[in-house]
Amino acid sequence: MPFIMLTVLIDMLSVGLIIPVLPTLVGRFTSSPSDQVFWYGVIAFTYGFAQFVASPILGALSDRYGRRPVLLLGFCGLAINFFATAMAAAIWTLIASRLIGGAMQANAAVANAYVADISSPDERAKRFGMLGAMFGIGFMLGPVLGGILGAIDLQLPFFVAGTLALANLVYGWLVLPESLPPERRRPVQAKSLNPFASLRDLARLKGVGLLVAVIACSGLAQFVLYSVWVLHGSFKFGWGPKESGWSLFVIGVMSVLVQGFLLGKLLKVFTPQRLAILGLMSSTVSYLLWGAASQSWMVYAVIVVNVFGFTTASAIQSIVSASANANQQGEAMGAVSSLNSLMAVLAPMIATPLLGAFSHHPLGDWRIGAPLYFCALLQGISLLLAWLHFRAAGRAQSGLPAAPASS
Repeated sequence: MPFIMLTVLIDMLSVGLIIPVLPTLVGRFTSSPSDQVFWYGVIAFTYGFAQFVASPILGALSDRYGRRPVLLLGFCGLAINFFATAMAAAIWTLIASRLIGGAMQANAAVANAYVADISSPDERAKRFGMLGAMFGIGFMLGPVLGGILGAIDLQLPFFVAGTLALANLVYGWLVLPESLPPERRRPVQAKSLNPFASLRDLARLKGVGLLVAVIACSGLAQFVLYSVWVLHGSFKFGWGPKESGWSLFVIGVMSVLVQGFLLGKLLKVFTPQRLAILGLMSSTVSYLLWGAASQSWMVYAVIVVNVFGFTTASAIQSIVSASANANQQGEAMGAVSSLNSLMAVLAPMIATPLLGAFSHHPLGDWRIGAPLYFCALLQGISLLLAWLHFRAAGRAQSGLPAAPASS
């Protein structure tokens, strides 16, 4: 775990560096706020589409050749992406560099498969939480550093991120051990490379079922939030890169506290299924409050009280991982990552028009929060589907017939 945790930390720190400055960089190649929103949406769409296509491919390749070489390939691609973005001279070069970045960032699914390889089923929820804590630290430190560096020079965060990706490549090459022994590897099947086929196979895993729709709706809500967080803060509160970076810093702090320290204790009290339900309830309310917030301090208050919301992904991921056998972990985690990436493709197509339609309203206007109200609706649907799924699973385990959804 220490090896893969440090690997993910460096990876996410490099990604987090560019979050507060990428919208501003896009603005350099556009002539109006509406054009900036549109092209930022195009770039986000490109990034998500590349992840959607690449996730099942990298997951299947890691099941065949091992996790380590696929992770190293990803770090190399990310370094190329960051340096190319820093030197972009036109909007099309930005789009091309993010296409590469999206495909290589899909190796996050391989990191999850790595954790599944080295963990017993009972340990997975806690260890996915530990991995999530590393994501949180990356998003805690990265955006703040990105905001500070971006205030010096807009390209500087991208050069620093590229250097970190290269450091990760060297670290992985010299230190990171392989987690998948040869006897547990399996040949690459053509259907495993098809993202839609991988989603179908994921839904067919025993114990998953409706959770595919839960992951989809919850993931779409999350990526809508990611797509508009920086621009929403700018339009509603007048935030710049530094303010956006600090808000993401607080999200990172909470992610680390909850997933790195509290999750293990919560799992002694709640099952992963119960944590998923509580997390979805908390997130639904949080999205509503973020959308309605009229002052900056309200955003921070909601982040701090949304404790259970930070447990949802790890809880659901552990349930899915437990449904796959030992030589399917890469494919299963790749399918989950691919589904999330598909939502990342759809999110900017929904989020940026919603935000653009209300961006002309004055600072603090509740209508600017329209994308976040949409997130609350999606999370509410996820909550209903998860409750139906876990209720049906409980009845099946007890030998009772499944009751109709309306009862």
